[in-house]
Amino acid sequence: MKKPAGGRDEPGRRPVWLLLSVLSLSPSCTDRETIFGEGPFFERIPAEAAGYLGYSTELREAQQTLCGQCHATEQSEWIDTHHAEAWEDLQASGSAQAFCEPCHTTNQRGSPSDVPGGFVTTGDPRYYDVQCENCHGPGDAHASSPGATQPLASLAVAEGVGCGGCHEGSHQPFVDEWSQSRHADIVGFAAAREECAGCHRGQGALIAWGVQADYLERDSPDPLATVCGVCHDPHGSPYDAQLRFPVKIRSFETHLCSRCHDRQTSPDPGSSRGLAPHSPETGLLKGTAGWIPTGVEIDERVAQSTHGSERNEALCARCHVENFTVSDSLTGAFEFTSTGHLFLAIPCVDEEGRPIGGDCELSTEARRFDACTGSGCHGSVDGALFVLNRAGGRISDQALILLRQLEVVDPNLDGPGGEIDASDPTFTVAEGAFFNYNLSIFQKSGEQPEITVLDVAGSTTHNPFHMEALVAGSICAVEDRYGVAPVGFNCDAELSAVLERAGMLSMP
Repeated sequence: MKKPAGGRDEPGRRPVWLLLSVLSLSPSCTDRETIFGEGPFFERIPAEAAGYLGYSTELREAQQTLCGQCHATEQSEWIDTHHAEAWEDLQASGSAQAFCEPCHTTNQRGSPSDVPGGFVTTGDPRYYDVQCENCHGPGDAHASSPGATQPLASLAVAEGVGCGGCHEGSHQPFVDEWSQSRHADIVGFAAAREECAGCHRGQGALIAWGVQADYLERDSPDPLATVCGVCHDPHGSPYDAQLRFPVKIRSFETHLCSRCHDRQTSPDPGSSRGLAPHSPETGLLKGTAGWIPTGVEIDERVAQSTHGSERNEALCARCHVENFTVSDSLTGAFEFTSTGHLFLAIPCVDEEGRPIGGDCELSTEARRFDACTGSGCHGSVDGALFVLNRAGGRISDQALILLRQLEVVDPNLDGPGGEIDASDPTFTVAEGAFFNYNLSIFQKSGEQPEITVLDVAGSTTHNPFHMEALVAGSICAVEDRYGVAPVGFNCDAELSAVLERAGMLSMP
C-alpha cells in the first residue's frame, strides 16, 4: 500500500472497509478456524515461522495483520506508524541490504521469544514490516487459545531486548544513547515513594498519564526507568515519533517534558526538598521560578528568556534532542547517527565526534554546540559559547557572593536553627535568598567550593536574565535585611543594570 509523503495516511485513506468486511464475515475470534480454518479466511502459516502469524495472505497489500482481525483498535493505530512502513522505507532508501531486513520485518528481534522465526526463517512477504509480534512474540498460541495465553510485551530496555532489538547501533543508537542518560537511572528511594513515582518510576508515570495498557512489568515491584515506552506509545499516537504528548508545541502545560521537569520551583518548607529546587526547568523557561526579593518586580511576560519564547517552538526538545550525523574526518564516510537521546544540549564528544555521557571541559573542542546554532538561533558555535561564558560568568560570580553573605547570616546554612531552617514555620529573607542560590546551581555536581560556569549552566541556559535578576536581587535583599554588605557587588550601582539587561524594572 503506497502512502503519501510524510509517513501517514491521508484522511479516508486507511483501508477500514477491508478490516470491517473481515470482521463481519469471520466467525468468533476464539475459534481457531478464523485464522487457520477452511473457507475464505484459510491461512497456512509456514511451519518454520515458529508461530509468527504476520499479515493475512488475502489482505497483505492492505496491511491487515492477523492479530488485527480481533485487535481492531491497535491495528488502526499501528497502521499510521513508521513501523508499518518499515519494509517500504528500506526498499526506498537506495541502500537496502540483507543484513538490514531483520529490523524491517516481523521476527524474533525485540520479541520476548528468542527462537528465530517469521521473516528470518521464511523470507515470506507476509512478515514484511514491524508488526505486533515483534513486541508481543509469536501469536500462534494466543490465536489458538486466547483465554489461556496473554502475549504481553515488555517495556524493559536493554541492548538487543525490546526496543533495543533494533533501535541500537550506528544507524539507530537510541538505546545506546538513552542508557547513558539520566532517564536510564532509577533513583531507588524516589521510585519507592508514592508522591515521587509519577516521575521516578516508569510504571508510575504511565499511571499518572492515564495509560491503561497492560505489559509485563506493570505490576512488578521492581521499578522501570523512564524507558522508551513511557514517552513513546508503541501502538501509535497523533504526535510525531509516537510520543504520548507533543513536544513541538508552545504550551508549557501540554508539553511532554514539562510533565516531570516542572516540580518545585519556589521555596516550600513543607516539602521534602524544603529550600532546594527540584526539576525547575519549565519554571525557569517561563520566568516564574524562584523567590522574588522585595524591591524587584518581575513581569512573567518580560522574564521569559528567548529559549522559552515564541522563537523556540519546540521548547525543551529543540535543544535537548538534537539529531546529527557524524562522518569520518578523513574519508567523509558515514560513521554514526546521533539521535539526541542523551538529552544533553551541549554533550561531551569523543575523538570521533560522537556524543557521550559524563563531564568534560567547557570548550568547542570537548563539546558539541550544534543544538545552539540550529534553526538560525545562535550564529556560530564560538558565539554560543561566548554568550554562555558571559552570562554564566556573571551568575556564578554573583552566586558565590550571595553564598558568602548567607554564611555570615547563618554559618550553619540550612542546618537546624538559625535564619535558614526549613523546619521553622517562619519564612525569612535568608531562606528565600538561599533558595535562589540553590536554583542558580541546581545542576552543580561535586563538593568543590568554587562555582564555575558549568555549575550554573542549567539555570543560565534556561533563563539567564531571570536567574541573574533573582541572584542580584537576593544579594541586595540580604544586605538590606541583615546589614551584611556583599563583597564585589554594589547594589546601588549594579542592581539597576542587572534589571535593565533583563528588561525588568525595579519597584518604586
